[in-house]
Amino acid sequence: MIAPRRFLPSISSLRALEALDRLGSASAVAEELSLTQSAISRQLQALERQLGIDLIVRDKKRLTLTTEAKEYASEVRQALNQIAQSTLRLQTSPLVGTLSLAILPAFGMRWLMPRLPNFSRLHPEVTINMATRLEQFNFAGEPFDAAIHYGHADWPGTQSLLLKNERLIPVCAASLIEKKQITAPSDILDLPLLHIQTRPLAWAHWFESQGELKLPPLSGTMYDQFATIIQAALHGLGVALLPDYLVEQDLASGRLRALHPFPVETSGAYYLVWPETKSRHAALHKFRDWLATQSQPEDPLPR
Repeated sequence: MIAPRRFLPSISSLRALEALDRLGSASAVAEELSLTQSAISRQLQALERQLGIDLIVRDKKRLTLTTEAKEYASEVRQALNQIAQSTLRLQTSPLVGTLSLAILPAFGMRWLMPRLPNFSRLHPEVTINMATRLEQFNFAGEPFDAAIHYGHADWPGTQSLLLKNERLIPVCAASLIEKKQITAPSDILDLPLLHIQTRPLAWAHWFESQGELKLPPLSGTMYDQFATIIQAALHGLGVALLPDYLVEQDLASGRLRALHPFPVETSGAYYLVWPETKSRHAALHKFRDWLATQSQPEDPLPR
């Protein structure tokens, strides 16, 4: 059911309010929207009359938003952005299916991208638009139909498909250990450790899984993305605990050395996640069914 008219102000008045919050002056709003300042003032007055709330503080010729209006403008901005994104998708692909997908940069590049040509051959009618997101977000405030998510299948209001469990292995450049003997996990503690922000306890959990329960403080340098921590490991800055799928090529070529004979599975995993409201989305349905053929147990990574 659509909300009553009194709760649905005109797009023009909402754009004026949002722009005033963002730009800070009526003259700047008028220039951006190609209107006169008088027209902007009338739109804001009409919005106040419709809502029955004072939104604007008028100090001589200067217009500013009340605290409540600023919060309202922030929410309106998200809604306007979502309308704009939906309109763009409709205009760019009006006759074919379009899927807006949020991806994790490393997983998207190393696991998903090599497989996508197969999906494109099977479903040329579906266009996939992708953007990276490192952290979980609110589907209601982001224009995505689905997302690649790391963690557990516990995202509220969503359904999910398991893609791949994560298995970690400690790796470093050969130059870092050329004069050292690494015969037990505890020997790694004598080397500089590299940490990833999205897995702050990864090293502690790994050592515990190897029976090292009395650990010293695990200091070291911190990185925000796998791409940078891999480069740090390649240049001999320390030992990185990385998902095996990210470093298999570097291990095969000898650019990195594994400091443990096999990867250790973690409690986290990679999922395709989508809002329950999108469960009948045609393009998502095709993508989800195809991904189910790529998920565990999986074929070897395409070369």
